[in-house]
This record gives sequence, C-alpha cells and structure tokens, in this order.
Amino acid sequence: MVGEAGTGTKAVQLAKDTRPDVIVMDIRMPDMDGIEATRQAVAGTEAPRVLVLTMFDEDEHVYAALRAGASGFLIKDMALEETITAIRVIAAGQSLTSPSVTRRLIANFVSRPQRASKPREVKGITQREREVLGLVGLGMSNNEIATRLNISAATAKAHVARLFTKLDARDRVHLVIIAYEAGLVTPSHPTS
Repeated sequence: MVGEAGTGTKAVQLAKDTRPDVIVMDIRMPDMDGIEATRQAVAGTEAPRVLVLTMFDEDEHVYAALRAGASGFLIKDMALEETITAIRVIAAGQSLTSPSVTRRLIANFVSRPQRASKPREVKGITQREREVLGLVGLGMSNNEIATRLNISAATAKAHVARLFTKLDARDRVHLVIIAYEAGLVTPSHPTS
C-alpha cells in the first residue's frame, strides 16, 4: 500500500504522485465523488486500474464508473479475503464483474432505446475479430466464443487479446462498451 486519501481531490493527487497499480476508490467521498476521481485518476498514460467500492451495486453507479474507467466493483461488506482477491484480479489486468453482473448490465443496456447518433467506427480489426468483439459484447467467455465460432479456446483467447491491443481496451468490460458503441450488439441483431 502506497497511500490513503480521505477526499477525491487528495486521491487524484496521490495517484499522480505515487503512480499505483491499483486504486481502491470509494464512490462517496468529500469534495469529489469517486466517479469523477476515477475519471481523473485514469486520464493519461500508464493509468492505474480502479476498483470501485459501493454500498449497493446500483446500476447507475456501475455505468458511471465504467464510463469513467473503472475496472471493477466491490461491495463494502465483502470479506477481507474476497477484497484481496479482487485487488489481485484487477492488478492482473482483468475486470471484476461476474458473468451475472455483466449479463445484467448488457440486458439493461440493450433494453434502452437506440441512440440516433452514428455508431462508433471500429477500424483496424479483421472480420473474425469483429465477430469475436460482438460475442464479447454479449458477455460470452472465451470458451463460449470458441464453441459459437467453432474454433479452439486458445484461438478465441488470442482474438480477444488482439482486440485489447488493437482497440486500446483496458479490460473485457471496456470491450463490451466498445461493442455496444460500435453497434455490434443490439436487441434485434446480437452481432453484425
């Protein structure tokens, strides 16, 4: 542990000064909430990964934290062992959302009316990677993607790894967001 801050402003400054690998960020803090502090802490190069603490896994907090750049969520009443495991998962470059939470977020996102704006362009990926991105957007694991596309799990994992690099994605949750913004996942067409 390299530091502790009691306000959002101090957390952002401490992150700049110490450059931690992982920040455990509370949603509710004096002077700047955890969402804005997350947004500021992950701005720029060599951004830390952020694990957000919440009292409840309220969807609006989850969405806002994802948009701000968070990699995962913890409920404050989790056991110490679970908290330590969560920090290790985030530090290893993974996102901390169970398949059920991911599917709930996706279901909620899909049920919203489509935006009138043009979908995000996703350039520099192959057609197969586009298919994989759409399936990641549906919340599928590498094994599920492999089964759906009739490829090996290792090949599916390789496609996902290339997507991280090509799309400059922080984690799998970020890939889900990109898939939705690109219009690869919609209520009537699961993948394009």
